[in-house]
Amino acid sequence: MENTAFKQVLIIGYGGIGELVARLWLTEKKPVYGLARSQDKQDEMHSAGVIPIQADLDKPHTLQALPVNESLIYWFAPPPAQGTQDTRIGNFIAAMDTQQPARIVAISTTGVYGDQQGELVSEETPPNPMVDRARRRCDMESRLQAWAEPRGVPVIILRVGGIYGPDRLPLQRIRDGVPVLKEALAPKTNRIHAEDLALICQRVADRPAGSRIYNVSDGQDSNMTEYFYTLADYFGLPRPPAVDWPEAERTISPGMLSYLRESRRIDSRRMQQELDVTLRYPTLLDGLRAMTEAQKGLPET
Repeated sequence: MENTAFKQVLIIGYGGIGELVARLWLTEKKPVYGLARSQDKQDEMHSAGVIPIQADLDKPHTLQALPVNESLIYWFAPPPAQGTQDTRIGNFIAAMDTQQPARIVAISTTGVYGDQQGELVSEETPPNPMVDRARRRCDMESRLQAWAEPRGVPVIILRVGGIYGPDRLPLQRIRDGVPVLKEALAPKTNRIHAEDLALICQRVADRPAGSRIYNVSDGQDSNMTEYFYTLADYFGLPRPPAVDWPEAERTISPGMLSYLRESRRIDSRRMQQELDVTLRYPTLLDGLRAMTEAQKGLPET
């Protein structure tokens, strides 16, 4: 991939997706910087070839010397755990001040659409966040867009549903027999493999100039209970018990219940048409088979 529109990559929120994106750009011989609070995370970055920067998004005075000018910036940082606002993006925006990044790519959530009762939602669907975790993401989007627009900085928002991958499968939950909703009651949902999301994050760096929002999913509609059943069947685990709503409210965590109360199908045609991305894992079974094959190739311990 040829890209000369930016000098370096700056990753804010160096978790699993950040690691995958960093690996892609290092392969392209681009300098990659990453923010980290802990020494362990900085050491991990250094070993991977990423240039670590010690900083804390909750402490604005640590954000004053970031390599923002002419950078491709990835905003992967989680918002604070409470409230309706993302103070971390506010601190980062204040630190950028008059600097001029080349482009900002931010991962958001399809949760900003709220409950659509199983209907198909596109990027033109007005946000209607119903819980604080989604309101914080909506706040991040609007703050970033409001800062970037008058400065002519392109902002790409990736609204992502569920993310799965080798370290993102709820297998312990299934082993523990945590109940699921009866399938007829289960909400519609979409997901994307972590590696495909990283590829999309790289691909949007080369799209034509200008800001854009993309819904990101593999395009396969399913429901939450079907997802858990598929995992259980594939890995030879007992299917979790299925319950109705009154029992679910007694046995399922409040956090999971908040997801189960929202149902929507994600229209990802804009992503498919504009980004020219061929997904490595177009279905959940494709992703699971690849994980199994990768595991077979590991040495026994």
